[in-house]
Amino acid sequence: MSNIRITKQFSFETGHALYGYDGKCKNVHGHSYKLSVTVIGKPITNRNDVKFGMVIDFSDLKKIVKEEIVDQFDHATVFNETTPHIELAMELKNRGHHVILVDYQPTSENMVVDFAQRIIGRLPAGITLFSLKLQETESSFAEWFASDNL
Repeated sequence: MSNIRITKQFSFETGHALYGYDGKCKNVHGHSYKLSVTVIGKPITNRNDVKFGMVIDFSDLKKIVKEEIVDQFDHATVFNETTPHIELAMELKNRGHHVILVDYQPTSENMVVDFAQRIIGRLPAGITLFSLKLQETESSFAEWFASDNL
């Protein structure tokens, strides 16, 4: 049986700020992110399996990505906890805002690596994360490929 790639797309709104950056993105701002998740595997060949012919049920993939990324990052503000932005983050948290603290600069490049690790840990046996594409704007995105990270 051939390996087949399955892709599901997601969207969410997230704010962030890049501490120490020399451009506009040093300010708190947000993006309408689009995330494309591609997994690879062999379709199920057991005719008695309700998921016969599927690599993974799109709804199963949706559940994983929704729980690991969309539900956590949607309408949140992400700050690097190892910078003075921690003070701003704590103030916002104390005022009831949804803040995520990470140990990296919250660029699309670093976020896509974080997202890959979160998804890999939840995929069922026989299914591999092939790639992620995190689109920050209409013309700007970061991509992660498993083949680049062996």
